Amino acid sequence: MSEPPNGARPDNGTPLLEVRDLTVNHGQLRALDSISLQVFPGEVYAIIGANGAGKSTLLRTIAGLHRPAAGSVLLDGTDLTRQRPDRRARQGIVMVPEGRRLFGSLTVEENLKVGTTYTRKGPWTIERVYETFSWMRDRRSQRTAQLSGGEQQTVAIGRALVANPRVLLLDELSLGLAPVIVQRIYGMLPQILATGLTVLLVEQDVSQALRVASHIQCLLEGRTTLEGRPADVTAEQVEAAYFGLAGVVPAGPSAEGSESLWPG
Repeated sequence: MSEPPNGARPDNGTPLLEVRDLTVNHGQLRALDSISLQVFPGEVYAIIGANGAGKSTLLRTIAGLHRPAAGSVLLDGTDLTRQRPDRRARQGIVMVPEGRRLFGSLTVEENLKVGTTYTRKGPWTIERVYETFSWMRDRRSQRTAQLSGGEQQTVAIGRALVANPRVLLLDELSLGLAPVIVQRIYGMLPQILATGLTVLLVEQDVSQALRVASHIQCLLEGRTTLEGRPADVTAEQVEAAYFGLAGVVPAGPSAEGSESLWPG
């Protein structure tokens, strides 16, 4: 979307967000095992995988909600691994959590005001959110518990945007929503990216992730099984990586004669 031509990543660029050899345990369970990734400015970087793959754990660890057993999280070269979630938000890492986690007894506007608690200087204000999502202004005094699932998801995105993040973490935006609503929400991404944001999203809907992402990474049981540009992976590679089938072929432009999953 806002990447260099043909989705090429910058040769000499510095990643905005970097995860190095991240390992996270849930009790005796190893939820993430030496996961690394680099997200460059302006990218939509998608983490895909089945239930239990470790996708949400990865986002929550980046946001500071889980403490890693090993590894590090860096934002623009600064190590944030030991910082609390509120300090990470002030540095520019903000998450839209799975299930939205709005305050149902509060109004739309009150929920948006919650997002300004750790706001940074930037283009996003509550007024800007109302301009972007036009339906919201007229219903700003309505309790969010009375909204539809898609409307709640939009409010959750707006709440994150008013914090003016540098990296927006989106956890399972499509969960529990009708396909037409999912398409509408993902259709907002170009407008959001145009304000200078970078997006790291977790998505179980592989086809949706491939449509919007400039780079993908597949997790299986806490490990990376595939990584690359959507244009460089095949349906067979994604299926093998997603389900842990034998013979996963590394993604790359050398996969000749195979059908790309990237539209166009």
